[in-house]
Amino acid sequence: MIVTANLPSRDFDATEAFYGRLGFKRRWRDDGWMILDRDEAIVEFFPHPDLDPAQSWFSACIRTDDLDGLHAELKRLGLPTSGIPRLDAEPYRITDDLRMVALIDLDGSLIRCLGA
Repeated sequence: MIVTANLPSRDFDATEAFYGRLGFKRRWRDDGWMILDRDEAIVEFFPHPDLDPAQSWFSACIRTDDLDGLHAELKRLGLPTSGIPRLDAEPYRITDDLRMVALIDLDGSLIRCLGA
């Protein structure tokens, strides 16, 4: 069984380009749905052209065994640390055995990158 995140997109072209920079590739796309994947991570998008990114409450989690490596890779993209989109400057601890880096995409969706 596989469960995938379903996130909004105001513009499929812009979303695909943004996630493409993150290493995701198109698996499927038509006017009403888009599926992107990177290794075992799969994210699906639905059109939401009127979404206000500042009001978005959508989110997904990416769990990794190498949070520092993923964060370093994402930092190389030069995303800002404030505004939309953005990337946390550094991972931070949530519990004794779990750290997180938050990535906010173009549409205001929170992508929690989680690891030890």
